Amino acid sequence: MKQYQVGVVGATGMVGQRFVSLLAQHPWFNLAVLAASPRSAGKTYEEAVGDRWAMPDPMPANVRNMVVLDASHVEEVASQVDFVFCAVDMKKEEIRALEESYAKAECPVVSNNSAHRFTPDVPMVVPEINPEHLEVIPAQRARLGTKKGFVAVKSNCSLQSYVPALHPLKDEFGLTKALVCTYQAISGAGKTFATWPEMVDNCIPYIGGEEEKSEQEPLKLWGKVEAGVIVPAAAPSITAQCLRIPVSDGHMAAVFMSFEKTPSKEEILARWADYEGEAQRLKLPSAPKHFLHYFEENDRPQTKLDRNLENGMAVSIGRLRPDTQYDYKFVCLSHNTLRGAAGGAVLLAELLAAKGYFD
Repeated sequence: MKQYQVGVVGATGMVGQRFVSLLAQHPWFNLAVLAASPRSAGKTYEEAVGDRWAMPDPMPANVRNMVVLDASHVEEVASQVDFVFCAVDMKKEEIRALEESYAKAECPVVSNNSAHRFTPDVPMVVPEINPEHLEVIPAQRARLGTKKGFVAVKSNCSLQSYVPALHPLKDEFGLTKALVCTYQAISGAGKTFATWPEMVDNCIPYIGGEEEKSEQEPLKLWGKVEAGVIVPAAAPSITAQCLRIPVSDGHMAAVFMSFEKTPSKEEILARWADYEGEAQRLKLPSAPKHFLHYFEENDRPQTKLDRNLENGMAVSIGRLRPDTQYDYKFVCLSHNTLRGAAGGAVLLAELLAAKGYFD
């Protein structure tokens, strides 16, 4: 695989920091540009981040003295890279405009943001679930008037725990409905306990916009490319509640599901054990060897024990059992800033690279 020069737009925030950490030693992607808001521009990355570095490992030595560029200087950033990752903290309409500006400058964008997730010709891809949605990119390029530039996005971080578990069962057994309660870490809000002390010994039963994303985004993931747009699936119906809990990293979900043709427990476990996606078949660098891991113990998965499974890129599942109202229920867990955010975006970029979309 050729080496690509990449940039991180929004490099000083928590997800941006995670991108920087993941790209420090990436075999395909060389981190060439860091960009952020005007208040960070002109400073070294170490100066711009200051005491806000929130990653478990120290800031990589090779980025500390990199000078941060102004993310709004699109041509300056785009001229130095093959594509950018985007993790800016702005209003949605501003994000949409910025990302399309980069695309129109012939600089592809792999976005962690939600602003373009429901743009009909923007693929929202989990590589193990819907890689075929990349086929919409030529239609997006035609709309934007670009030859190389486009925007691709990853889905909401909370979906990365339960949608992968539902996906191998959906078509074969006819998944009709699911009820999901997510228990989401504070890093999903870009916070640590030091910056959000009121979360210690606390639970907040509301995360703005999260329940709507949890109910609607899976239907786009399960949709089809038709006439240059992605048409969301009509089913299953999903209802969700999303709670913020006092955990640093890791989103857990309690899931209830019903089917047209109810499988046995053994059939469900077999589908989870055997499932692999395009990321595994292509052996992408960030892909977990096994996408879905099932734990037989009644007290697993646990956030502290299991969120970093396979470098935080695998999904952990447990407690599958029959339910009195639905056919089955289970719990699942994923690392929200790895699989759910920056890591998922890096994996998507690897898929795009392997398919030749950056060339």
